[in-house]
Amino acid sequence: MPKGSNVPVPASALRVEVAWRTGAGVPDADASALLLVAGKVRSDSDLVFYNQPSHTSGAVRHEGKRNAGGRVTDSLTVDLARVEPAVETVVLAASADGGTFGQVPDLSVEVRETGRDTVVARFEPTGATVETAFVLGEFYRRQGAWKFRAVGQGYDRGLEGLATDFGISVDEPQQPAAPPPSPRPRSQPVPAAPARPLTPPAPAVPSASATAPAPAASAQPVRLTKVTLTKSAPAVSLTKQGGTSGAMRVNLNWEVHKQFKGWGSKLGRAMAMHADLDLDLCALFELADGSKGVVQALGNAYGALDRPPFIHLDGDDRTGSRASGENLTVNLDFQRHFRRILVFVTIYEGARSFADLHATVTLTPQFGAPIDFSLDECTVPSTVCALALITHTDGELIVQREARYLVPERGVSPQRTVDRAYGWGMDWTPGRK
Repeated sequence: MPKGSNVPVPASALRVEVAWRTGAGVPDADASALLLVAGKVRSDSDLVFYNQPSHTSGAVRHEGKRNAGGRVTDSLTVDLARVEPAVETVVLAASADGGTFGQVPDLSVEVRETGRDTVVARFEPTGATVETAFVLGEFYRRQGAWKFRAVGQGYDRGLEGLATDFGISVDEPQQPAAPPPSPRPRSQPVPAAPARPLTPPAPAVPSASATAPAPAASAQPVRLTKVTLTKSAPAVSLTKQGGTSGAMRVNLNWEVHKQFKGWGSKLGRAMAMHADLDLDLCALFELADGSKGVVQALGNAYGALDRPPFIHLDGDDRTGSRASGENLTVNLDFQRHFRRILVFVTIYEGARSFADLHATVTLTPQFGAPIDFSLDECTVPSTVCALALITHTDGELIVQREARYLVPERGVSPQRTVDRAYGWGMDWTPGRK
């Protein structure tokens, strides 16, 4: 689609894929959506993004990222039939983390009809230079029907500038007093200033309302900061981030690669198995008093938050969606009791390895920035993957990205395999859930 053009879209479940080609020197990017009434949000809950992945209406959800062959896709699902009648526009945006869109090659936004998996619209903005945020497109109502418009409007202050321009109140973390400040981390917002569009917007759709309602006050401003762990920067201090109290949720979401030819092929048969894929999020723990154990669905060892191990596993999930997925919670109010926690995932049934699976891990402390990372492509017959190691050393709580696929020996369980790899030294017996 050329910039400014529009096409009708079905008022049904749609998948929006913001994609780009990654590589050396390419910054990360994040998809987001804003639900607008007369050009503004009604409250901060009308922003859907990595820190607020689901709209209260259930109409828009952020599903997370996957990396397939060097092309990264960050996805949103939009069910236009569930969008509230007052909402006139759903803006689809992207923000660059650690660089500009001039450094992001092959950026595109694609709209797919979920049920048929057919492409409804595709837009590839060009000519980006110093932009750090883009309104890529928008869904809007016109004469009782929905349309998609290719917008391509750039901003110079990232997600923060774009969000505040639409009426979002953004949390500005207080900075400790210090002599001349050091350079800001890439995930930290810059001081507030009016957002400045860098590229002209597409023609606007006339609104039935002449003035926009004032955004409703939010009990807590939206926090836009985040930390992405990579191979070159695999660890972060929760202590330095201020995340040493309250609940920390650990989420694993995944998506099975669906580009295959027929159910009769070898890959097709593998995908048929993946249709009933059951992954289990687990955690090995070692407390300061030397006690050790595991939190997992097997044996109903779900743990507890108000007593040792101060870790609790939610119910089992088979969808892998960002809104649900597999979750466990760590009570950081008792972080002095922790020596180390290893979060890992096993395949309980439905597949012989993690091949063709794109997964993202997100750790969201109650205080401090969320931490996320993606798993690399699995190239070995692995049924267990060590995800993250949390250690408490010298009064500091550290999160280390592991993303390590392990291959069990014949007759050795995935749990015993990860135990051996990390020297936990526990005795294991067969269990079922």
